[in-house]
Amino acid sequence: MIQSEKSELRKERNRQTLLKAKIASSWAPKNSGALPERDFSIKPLRLGPLEIGTPMLLSPMAGVTNWPFRVLCQRFGGGGMYVAEMITSRALIAGNEKAFQLLSFSPEEKIHSLQLYGVNPKAVYMAARIVLDRVKVDHIGLNFGCPVPKITRRGGGSALPWKYDLFAKVIGAAKKALDGASVALTAKIRTGIDEDHKTYLEAGRIAQEEGADGVILHARTCAQYYGGHSHWAAIGELKRELSIPVIGNGDIFSGRDAVDMMRETGCDAVAIGRGSQGRPWLFSDISAAFRGEDQVTVPPLGEVVSCIKEHFSMMLEFMDGDQERAARAMRSHFGWYLRGYPIGGEARSAIMQSDSQEELFSLLDGLDPALEPDEDAVTSTRGRSGFQKKVHLPYGWLDSHSLTENEEDTLFGLDVLDASY
Repeated sequence: MIQSEKSELRKERNRQTLLKAKIASSWAPKNSGALPERDFSIKPLRLGPLEIGTPMLLSPMAGVTNWPFRVLCQRFGGGGMYVAEMITSRALIAGNEKAFQLLSFSPEEKIHSLQLYGVNPKAVYMAARIVLDRVKVDHIGLNFGCPVPKITRRGGGSALPWKYDLFAKVIGAAKKALDGASVALTAKIRTGIDEDHKTYLEAGRIAQEEGADGVILHARTCAQYYGGHSHWAAIGELKRELSIPVIGNGDIFSGRDAVDMMRETGCDAVAIGRGSQGRPWLFSDISAAFRGEDQVTVPPLGEVVSCIKEHFSMMLEFMDGDQERAARAMRSHFGWYLRGYPIGGEARSAIMQSDSQEELFSLLDGLDPALEPDEDAVTSTRGRSGFQKKVHLPYGWLDSHSLTENEEDTLFGLDVLDASY
């Protein structure tokens, strides 16, 4: 068969799964076949009182996983769990308007899942109680994985598990707040501060002892940030150490990656972050892989444009009709969606600078819907990927695994200031 005929057949197969007026639950793949026969089974994920039919999670990402994006991912992936972006405990306590906006869920969402951040156990307890009072929630994750300097220099995120006593108190406080509620509790951690200061095995044991229903391990150190390769072997080590579910996170950019991680580590589920940026259909590929199908979705530009329009329309609703705010919130998404498509710098720039639905849709309608991307650019690493060689920590943080009285006073004092976005 000549190349042009192959191209037309491929385009027709994609057109048959076009988004129409709404985003479809799945797209036909560009390439499909059978994965090698598995020597393990894919089972639903059980987190305490919560069962997740397809063992995959959308990881919380700041400014990304608000409900419009979560709904898109769920439409493609179906029965996974799609987690809201991190909410700061102090911001909830202070009544911050944006924090409460992040507590909103779409009627389409099957599982209500969110992530809390805090370093003061009392604040985390209060925030969890506020969540229970304000919304129906099925899962709360605690953030101990963020490597961003403004978080770690206050002892939070991926710095916090180094202080084993504080780590235990934060998880224990959240568990106490959820007492009597049918809500799953997980902790997300990294492998440690750096290669010389690993904490994941002890942190996993502590999380289990304090009543967490599962642990999510991003298999990188804080010093790695999002660079290099994640160390999947650590996920396997943690799985062998714990009796509660272990969810693997790091370097999943295809359905095959998800299956490979589960095979190599024995983990109970996979969590996907950057790999889904601009590709909510990745969850369809992972669902297919879990059924034994080798599916790689590489849609023509017309389908991507339909997805952008639907995403923007939902973002506009999320932003209470404010078109400029919706456009600003979508700019990173525009870059991710259009990555690898040869639309030209001028058109790309105009789309990124658009500030209304009318302008954006007009620009998108001017693109050639038949354009296909460079497949490598679409399926490769997404988002930030650089190293952060220096980890910013409170003074003397690594001197001991226990929190001193002076450190506690300093940390909890700084935590009070952390009430805005």
